[in-house]
Amino acid sequence: MGKIIAIANQKGGVGKTTTSINLSSCLAEKGKKVLVIDTDPQGNTTSGFGIDKNNLDNTIYELILGECTIRDCIIPEVVKGVSVLPSNVNLAAAEIELIGVDKKEYILKNEVDYVKDDYDFIIIDCPPSLNMLTINSMTTADSVLVPIQCEYYALEGLSQLIHTVNLVKERLNPALKMEGVVFTMYDSRTNLSMQVVENVKQNLKQKVYNTLIPRNIRLAEAPSYGQPINIYDAKSAGAEAYMQLAEEVLNNK
Repeated sequence: MGKIIAIANQKGGVGKTTTSINLSSCLAEKGKKVLVIDTDPQGNTTSGFGIDKNNLDNTIYELILGECTIRDCIIPEVVKGVSVLPSNVNLAAAEIELIGVDKKEYILKNEVDYVKDDYDFIIIDCPPSLNMLTINSMTTADSVLVPIQCEYYALEGLSQLIHTVNLVKERLNPALKMEGVVFTMYDSRTNLSMQVVENVKQNLKQKVYNTLIPRNIRLAEAPSYGQPINIYDAKSAGAEAYMQLAEEVLNNK
């Protein structure tokens, strides 16, 4: 049975999508079968795998509305070992369409239940807000992985996110756990990055991954080529960091 990890942080620009794409691809390189679910209407995870998000008949939006099955939506083997359930801007309307729908917090979970045994890992990229799509993702997931940018306000908003995780656990998904925190955009040349890491480690009762994802030009370039970092530039510092993170996630299983 696959392990389902939601990658969430209501702050934008912290490396959620970068982590979803590259962790998935690195897990696949280690021989795992991975499904990536894009629940962000921006669809950046979808396009980061080289999929033309504006030219799709079936996306997570159609799935949520019950217009197709989950197997209709999944694009298989976009890179070796990774399949994608895509998203695009249509998903922005889902929140409104779901008003008054019974048990709407479980729509994604009920669909994913059909396919979860087909994969070793299912990685869900959440939108940068605590909305119904994020709640659906957390209701579906076994655990939540939180990317945090190495900057002064890193801890701000984190307590709100942990509060949301606890609420979902209490009311909707008793099995939900905090997978841990991973630092992104780490710059070893600045004292600030090191201070932030130390500060979070002291103040947080959550698991903090040892892997630090560096600020890396190749990581920033890879999505515009529609490739995960381990395919775009396997020797880059970014690729090495995500391979390390994949190893830690595997050992955490």
